[in-house]
Amino acid sequence: MTTLSVVRTTIAEMLLDRRGDEHLGVRTRERDWTWDEVVRESAARGELARRLRRDGPFHIGIFLDNVPDFLFWLGGAALTGATIVGINPTRGAAELEAEIRYVDCQLIVTDSAGMSRLRQLDLGLDDDRILVIDRPGYAELVERHRVADPAMMPSVDSSSLFLLLFTSGTTGASKAVKCSQGRLSRLAYAIGEKYHHHRGDVDYCCMPLFHGNALMALWAPALANGATVCLTRKFSASGFLPDVRYFGATYFTYVGKALGYLMATPELPDDAGNTLVRGFGTEASPEDQAAFVRRFGAVLYEGYGSSEGSGSVVLDPAAPEGALGRPAHAGIAVVNPDTLAECARAILDEHGRVLNPGEAIGEMINKAGANAFEGYYKNDAADADRIRHGWYWTGDLGYIDEAGFLYFAGRKGDWIRVDGENISALTIERVLRRHPQVIATGVYAVPDARSGDQVMAAVEMESHAVFDPQEFADFLSNQPDLGSKATPRFIRVSTNLPVTGSNKVLKRDLRAQSWRCDDPVFRWVGRGAPAYHPMSRTDKDDLVREFQIAGRQRLL
Repeated sequence: MTTLSVVRTTIAEMLLDRRGDEHLGVRTRERDWTWDEVVRESAARGELARRLRRDGPFHIGIFLDNVPDFLFWLGGAALTGATIVGINPTRGAAELEAEIRYVDCQLIVTDSAGMSRLRQLDLGLDDDRILVIDRPGYAELVERHRVADPAMMPSVDSSSLFLLLFTSGTTGASKAVKCSQGRLSRLAYAIGEKYHHHRGDVDYCCMPLFHGNALMALWAPALANGATVCLTRKFSASGFLPDVRYFGATYFTYVGKALGYLMATPELPDDAGNTLVRGFGTEASPEDQAAFVRRFGAVLYEGYGSSEGSGSVVLDPAAPEGALGRPAHAGIAVVNPDTLAECARAILDEHGRVLNPGEAIGEMINKAGANAFEGYYKNDAADADRIRHGWYWTGDLGYIDEAGFLYFAGRKGDWIRVDGENISALTIERVLRRHPQVIATGVYAVPDARSGDQVMAAVEMESHAVFDPQEFADFLSNQPDLGSKATPRFIRVSTNLPVTGSNKVLKRDLRAQSWRCDDPVFRWVGRGAPAYHPMSRTDKDDLVREFQIAGRQRLL
């Protein structure tokens, strides 16, 4: 067993460093594995994959929940130089089929439930190219491929393609991001140092393993340090604290919507009686972050990054509420994508609202990040969109305040153009999340019948009945950092908003449905204070006629 002071350049080497390590490596509620056992389970699957390999890209699709086999196949792929493709089970049939065929999987690992879905698709794969982990014969097949001395293939190096990570696709179509063993190794060490990972950590993995959040911010640092990874099949708000207590978890990762669900659970007097020390995540509201710290007593690190790139921010304990931190180096900037000029510093009022959004909010770039981005799989057009003028363009909006702190202002697709002004959907979402009945929200543009956009918000609540349109309008009127143009004209009330597999609100679906959905929709027409009224079928038909009269029906 090698200590952390030896820096490795491949995931395979990091895994082999755990040979002979009797520290707990992987835990579920049913069984534990030491790190040495994890290495041997991984090596057996790597040998099985090597025997099953055919000509073409050595891509292995994993269509599983968070189960130990997912981790063992990650290790096996690292040792043999294969590429793991995490397959998102929340996709619809057509999208699922297209994504699997697109990434050229020559082998898929799944369970019986996954197999029943795959049988309905035309994947171009024979049944013997799909391994079903809970069927008779799988355990025996793995056993036949055990090796006495786990090792990595000579061809494996830092450039070996290790992961194809599908983007969340919240505002557009998903793309498969390339991640080499070298890149993930560098991230493991960098994230481990930045967020204080150590061997004694017990890392609770409740975010899906097909997503970069769990792999980059939890599994890879745990592997580098030899910490313990504890698995739950899927995130459960009600099961979170019982799991933390069962495993003695010290660290976890999250996304904003998952944290919102957690904070919607009933508060109990003994919530702080747990072992958590810290968590890492993205896009949680400041209110949810503060409530979590108060209830559970752990520190939250709200970060910024993506499957394509990271390392843009340096943490600063003096950062104001909502700030990510300071730019990591001089190459991190916010620019106007049309002029390429750096945006003006944001002027904030006492509530943290940007007073000059038109001049201050732009796209976040990394002038030195072009070499770090490894590209998308078979998507030259998307590559070219990321690398322009020698800079790496994040596709995210942001601003830098007068004190030099960097803020996230939403995805590039989240601009809403109202009366000639650009408004960030994220800033509106943060206001809506303050309402005590709102569990999650998504804000997006819908076309205006005359010109530009109008703001529409979808809010998730426990039931439709708890939504009081007058109370909600009064709440919005009393928010000092919500301008009149940013106040939603349409409110969709849902009990179950569509989400990605990583629990991010699927805005492209919401935008496509607009007010033409089955959920109750309330509309504010006119000026002055907001006043919301339920839209009937006749109201919706009348609105469509407004677009027809204005010659803008093509926008619907």
